[in-house]
Amino acid sequence: MALLDTIHSPADLKKLKRPELFRLASEIRAKIIDVTSRNGGHLASSLGAVELTLAIHYVFDAPRDKLIWDVGHQAYAHKLVTGRSQAFETLRKPGGISGFPRISESPYDAFSTGHSSTSISAGLGMAHAKRLSGDNHKVVAVIGDGSMTAGLAYEALNHAGDSRGNLLVILNDNDMSISPNVGALSSFLSRTFSARYLQDLRAEFGKFLKSLPRIGDDVYQLAKRSEESFKAFVTPGMLFEAFNFDYFGPINGHRLDHLIDILENIKELQEPVLLHVTTRKGMGYPPAEKNPTFFHGVAPFDIKTGEKLPAAPSPPTYTEVFSEALCRMGKENPRIAAITAAMPEGTGLSAFAARFKERFFDVGIAEQHAVTFAAGMATEGYRPVVAIYSTFLQRAYDSLVHDVCLDGHPVLFAIDRGGFVGDDGPTHHGLLDMASLRPLPGMLIMAPRDEAQLVAMLKTGLSHDGPSAIRYPRGAGVGVPVDWDCPPLPLGKAEILRAGQDLTLFALGRPVQAALEAAEILASQGIEAQVVDARFLKPLDEAFLENLGLSGKPMVTLEEGVLAGGLGSAVLEFFADRGMVCPVRRLGVENPFMPHDHPDTLRRKCGLDVASIVRVSLQMLEKAAT
Repeated sequence: MALLDTIHSPADLKKLKRPELFRLASEIRAKIIDVTSRNGGHLASSLGAVELTLAIHYVFDAPRDKLIWDVGHQAYAHKLVTGRSQAFETLRKPGGISGFPRISESPYDAFSTGHSSTSISAGLGMAHAKRLSGDNHKVVAVIGDGSMTAGLAYEALNHAGDSRGNLLVILNDNDMSISPNVGALSSFLSRTFSARYLQDLRAEFGKFLKSLPRIGDDVYQLAKRSEESFKAFVTPGMLFEAFNFDYFGPINGHRLDHLIDILENIKELQEPVLLHVTTRKGMGYPPAEKNPTFFHGVAPFDIKTGEKLPAAPSPPTYTEVFSEALCRMGKENPRIAAITAAMPEGTGLSAFAARFKERFFDVGIAEQHAVTFAAGMATEGYRPVVAIYSTFLQRAYDSLVHDVCLDGHPVLFAIDRGGFVGDDGPTHHGLLDMASLRPLPGMLIMAPRDEAQLVAMLKTGLSHDGPSAIRYPRGAGVGVPVDWDCPPLPLGKAEILRAGQDLTLFALGRPVQAALEAAEILASQGIEAQVVDARFLKPLDEAFLENLGLSGKPMVTLEEGVLAGGLGSAVLEFFADRGMVCPVRRLGVENPFMPHDHPDTLRRKCGLDVASIVRVSLQMLEKAAT
């Protein structure tokens, strides 16, 4: 019988002898690889955190001790040992378990983490709440090194060191970027420094030094500086010591015996502690070790070869078309610069980076900085393009408002993954962007119905004297030919794609295609629907809407975004402000926190599928006739 089948909670894990943990780690890796090869998911990071996961649950008492994973895609092994082994087959499937920790899914998931760099802030809040409640259980925040590039993590470190919160931060350094001194000496020193008797001895000796008349405090500070200087010389912990954390590491994150020893030694410390462990992304699966970037978030693949399973032929993705278009425009205009927040591959900027290295900037997981950095470039006459996922742009809203829009800087936001993204679920759906951008003065907002229009909108944004945003979906385009030499679009001008006198389907972005299909079905029933591509959320085509309002004919608005504040709201505001009465039915997303599921299923639930559009149109006409 597999050991993993006997693990239903961390309590079962604690019953194992240490040598059995190595066998369990192997079984966990095999399970993660097997399920991810069929379901897709975040493979490399989770494989690298297996031993660390086992050591934490072996030493600490979750869920009484709180454990936060940052970013949450490291947490597959955690799910397997916290009662979700049988459900793991459903990972990222409709109705199945999430690919990220979710408070609603398990009491062992102390905090929902889909975006990065939140663990130290949340953990410190928990630690102080426990202190106020007289609860001495530990809070452990596991933060990946990529997450340490965000300012939020350092804000939390600063507060934790100042407020002396009882918090253990484990830095999972999974690309060894800050660990030149990894090895036997560093591991030995960390375990030695962390031993309980040595900690007690150090504390007592510190009290003794401070008690010396007149010179005590000076001698104590000198001794403390001597210890810190020695540790900083042999370990890269000086930065964290400066934040008033006790630092231990780096230690090999795949040595279970060492991990358990050091965690046992430091778990009773009632002060901020940072443990630095080094792990290897993709550990235990050679293809992932060789190419951790590809296996970071991977589609279904062949376990034997590590190659992605063949898919049906499809048109280029919106991301690929954006990438090619930006490279062509970057060649023509040396003032175009490209900026990403640690997502060059995902946003399609890798090609631009290779061709125009001096004009490409990867700022790390620092979206707020990326936006303000772009504003600074714009003041010097450059045309910065910030390529970013819709869900991550949320993190930079203040910079959008204060640093870009206040003075109208010509920064273009290429917002990828607008709309439903499917398997990654509510932390990654891009449903709030249009409604949050629309109130910003001077912001030009566009959404293409196909890949050809994406190119035209990119040219429109780059020629606009002010901030602009293009919001496009994940996945393949429609398959239309692309005119790389097309002109910019006329600002705020909608496009009538199909004439009709009975009602109007007014759509923006991806739903335009569904509106066209719905119009065909309605035509077969003798109903002529006008299909209009809004193209712009801001500014709206006021002349078109004025004519439509005067006609009083029914109108259905369609948008793959949150309804409150989006396209439908803008249309209703337009009519209300002018005292016009026009029947309008809005179709879009009411709840931006939709679960993970296939995007087509989610669209059907929101009424954005063809059948729902036809049904609503018929209802509108029936009501208008009465």
